[in-house]
Amino acid sequence: MNAQLQYEVEQFYYYEAYLLDHRKYEEWLDLLADDIEYVMPLRVTVDNKEGSNINKNMNYFDEKKPDLELRVERLFTKSAWVDNPATRQRHYITNTVIQPGSKEDEYNVRSYFLYKRSRSSEVETEELFGEREDVLRKTDGRWQVVSRSIYPDQSVLTVKNLAMFL
Repeated sequence: MNAQLQYEVEQFYYYEAYLLDHRKYEEWLDLLADDIEYVMPLRVTVDNKEGSNINKNMNYFDEKKPDLELRVERLFTKSAWVDNPATRQRHYITNTVIQPGSKEDEYNVRSYFLYKRSRSSEVETEELFGEREDVLRKTDGRWQVVSRSIYPDQSVLTVKNLAMFL
């Protein structure tokens, strides 16, 4: 991939992280294509060293855009006790690798993520880390996420809930 494309995609991810870290979820939704697939399959511990330890038949998330919109809408209600008071969060995205997609205006992008969160005055912080596989589409000069598969490295998640976007 060329340096300009690498720069554009990385800047897109940095902007996405900024929106999420600052709870600008409505703006974040605009970065998602209407036909998005947002999935986080389960990682399992297996005895063998060969093959995948991702169970694609079981998911933490398996959502489309209406599901994500509903989750965002709910975060701003009084019944969203899991996010009250609001958490402080940071999204770190690294190791971005871009390859041509199956369509002319799409790219397959692999990146690593580290998500850190603290809540209230608790001393402990929570974190998730792993790899994401995205399909990005550029339409009318604007990038959008068409699909995102999130693969956490932990087989046992140490976060108290999954009320976050990765």
